[in-house]
Amino acid sequence: MKSFIEYSANTDFPIENLPYGVFTSPKNAQKHIGVAIGDWILDLNVISHLFSGPLLKDKQHVFKDDKLNAFMGLTKAHWIEARNTLQKLLDTSNNKLKNDNDLRQKAFVKQTEATMHVPAHIGDYTDFYSSIHHATNVGIMFRSKEDALMPNWKYLPVGYHGRSSSVIISGTPITRPLGQTLPVEGKYYQV
Repeated sequence: MKSFIEYSANTDFPIENLPYGVFTSPKNAQKHIGVAIGDWILDLNVISHLFSGPLLKDKQHVFKDDKLNAFMGLTKAHWIEARNTLQKLLDTSNNKLKNDNDLRQKAFVKQTEATMHVPAHIGDYTDFYSSIHHATNVGIMFRSKEDALMPNWKYLPVGYHGRSSSVIISGTPITRPLGQTLPVEGKYYQV
């Protein structure tokens, strides 16, 4: 595969990796679903009519939403068809998008001009300890250093309830907790 959209050899977003996201831009203040390709975002709302395969021809509306939830609620077969459609549309051998200048002007947005948003409504989720270090650190907070890991940790995945409010776009400034304070000799020190 070779895309008609030019990009550097070390891009994170070649035609083989088209990650979905939700963005706004100076062209449109409404949130749209798009995929990254090189330094660009392809606006799927603008090209939703081109998803004409057997599975997606009646599901084109999912690309007009402002979140990815409806698309993610489809089957793996739908996702594969969407990926194949996108790769075919972006391929140098396909003239449908490549040679339609009006459609290209509407469909492509420079990533540097876009603002990214949380791509899905996250109602709730379960998180898992990602490593022995993660599980140990949390275990020390809740129990003690000597009893940090539960006996079953190495034998079955340990999950915990996550906060949907903690899911944010990379680069969003956050205020981290500064710890607890304890009175020591009439003064407060950070722990």
